[in-house]
Amino acid sequence: MLRYSTLLIVIITLTSFSMINSSSSIHSFTVTSINGGTIKFADFKGKKILVVNTASQCGYTPQYEGLEKLYTRHNDKLVIVGFPCNQFGGQEPGTNESIQSFCKKNYGVTFPLAAKVDVKGANQAAIYHWLCNKKENGVLDAEISWNFNKFILDENGKLLAYFPSNVKPDSEEILKWLK
Repeated sequence: MLRYSTLLIVIITLTSFSMINSSSSIHSFTVTSINGGTIKFADFKGKKILVVNTASQCGYTPQYEGLEKLYTRHNDKLVIVGFPCNQFGGQEPGTNESIQSFCKKNYGVTFPLAAKVDVKGANQAAIYHWLCNKKENGVLDAEISWNFNKFILDENGKLLAYFPSNVKPDSEEILKWLK
């Protein structure tokens, strides 16, 4: 009888611990910005959020232009956060400073950019672990296989959808979420 009670307590404790540590909202995340500051996702409550892994030397790099237009047109209800990543073909080899300069000079990027991160693998950023795992986000599993994959989240920080690289920022697939 004592063993059964002990096991039950352990199960309840582990269940409670995992419930405390998993979040169904991106608003619990804080990341380092490209300029060394902080991006607090809680600051974006009330707006949709589009999270994109980016690269400066990719065939999809011109999507920066579309992302900036989308951000400019909808910044009253949308925040875009770019996450530079060098995991796909070495297409983001620069420093945070050079990435930020490139984005500003070539595409006029004004939306927030995070510091360069890994979006998959052993050093995957915690926010990407959450975005890519249904057990964490409660909605879907996603595998990022290239640059410019996109996740859209609602005003409460709940994951709505995932889009692969070839879905452009101005596509109906994304715009429908902003109506």
